[in-house]
Amino acid sequence: MVLTDTHTHLYYETIDTKRQALMQRCFDNDVTRLFLPNVDAASIPLIADLLEAYPDNCFAMLGLHPCSVKEDWEHQLMLMQPALHQHKMYAIGEIGIDLYWDKTLLAEQTHAFKLQIKWAKQLKLPIVIHCRDAFDEVYEVLLQEQDEHLRGIFHCFSGTLEQAQKVIALGFYLGIGGVVTYKNAGLDKFLPQIDLKHIVLETDSPYLTPVPYRGKPNESSYLTYIAQKVAELHQVTVEEVANTTTENSKRIFGV
Repeated sequence: MVLTDTHTHLYYETIDTKRQALMQRCFDNDVTRLFLPNVDAASIPLIADLLEAYPDNCFAMLGLHPCSVKEDWEHQLMLMQPALHQHKMYAIGEIGIDLYWDKTLLAEQTHAFKLQIKWAKQLKLPIVIHCRDAFDEVYEVLLQEQDEHLRGIFHCFSGTLEQAQKVIALGFYLGIGGVVTYKNAGLDKFLPQIDLKHIVLETDSPYLTPVPYRGKPNESSYLTYIAQKVAELHQVTVEEVANTTTENSKRIFGV
């Protein structure tokens, strides 16, 4: 069985012994494919270190997280762009719009989102979308940018059934993480109506820790709890969830 964590910030752990322990727990739990979303210029070398240590298991993305978008966002993207050609990138991400903390930079976030979508199209890469309190704004951009090259993952999907159907209709996959294990989140109510062919698994570690470890730092090895919950909701085996979602990740990322 192979489990794929399509979204983990495991590179935030920079102490070698702790990082090795995190990776070993992944391997012990069949989590052997990890996709690393970038958030800003400073995280590029952190991801590079993890790629060097685990080249067969870790895969890089490049993107400016919407919460990292400030007035100098164009300069930040200019600093980041050379990295597109320094390492093999499997997606542009995580990118998008986040209006949870600050709504004043919506215009800047939207411009940065569109520019990075342009990168993805030029490089024929998928995008990995961060969307928080901004579904309508993100969806509007995707409708504007929709063509045969636009594809990817709605990371950490926690919306409604109607929103899920809109995402799928655009050709995107739903990134399902720890939220699916939360009793009052509501995701578990309609996820059985979403075919596994539209789903990938993720942890977003060290954030959004699944039950039974909610409240503690998340890690990629906890993907097993997310897979178990999805299997329970779909009334299939964990192996089927692992196989289907891993195959979906291969279709998205090409590896």
